[in-house]
Amino acid sequence: MPDTPPALVLLIALAFGYLLGSVPFGLLLTRFAGTKDLRTIGSGNIGATNVLRTGRKDLAAATLLLDALKGTAAVLLARHFAGETAAMAAAVGAFLGHIAPVWLRFKGGKGVATFLGVTIGLFWPAAIAFAVVWLGAAYFTRYSSLSALMASVATVIAAMGLGHNNLAVLLAVLAILLWLKHHENIRRLLEGTEGKIGAKG
Repeated sequence: MPDTPPALVLLIALAFGYLLGSVPFGLLLTRFAGTKDLRTIGSGNIGATNVLRTGRKDLAAATLLLDALKGTAAVLLARHFAGETAAMAAAVGAFLGHIAPVWLRFKGGKGVATFLGVTIGLFWPAAIAFAVVWLGAAYFTRYSSLSALMASVATVIAAMGLGHNNLAVLLAVLAILLWLKHHENIRRLLEGTEGKIGAKG
């Protein structure tokens, strides 16, 4: 395949990424485990943070891992069969699939794990920046949402700083979408009512 695939190949990569990204692992795992329907508790979304509200740390960890891996897999498979541009299209598709899965009437997760997953597949040094910033921010602030927001910006800066400008633009677009999905968290952060990591109730 050439470095820049034809439009049809890019559309296929985008659709493939979307289908893989739209697999609602959090919902499936909790359903198989017999816990309460994720969509009726907490934030109602399908991500690992809401899975944790079921009291099952193991399921939350599995959801986090699988939501990340589906993004990484979409990127790596698209790159293998159709090149780097297709990998970027698949990354966008996987992220969109997670935050807006058609099977769940477009009500999905907030995209943090899948954002990290596609970043691992696209350019792992930027994913390292994400992880370092998330861990540091979480340690000092105890806010998971704020840590994710800061880490998403760090990936863009890392990609740009290491000379991957096109990738930085793509990651910036995904980061904007991630921020938009966190609008309620941002409001609570500004109001001082956002829950902290490890807080009870």
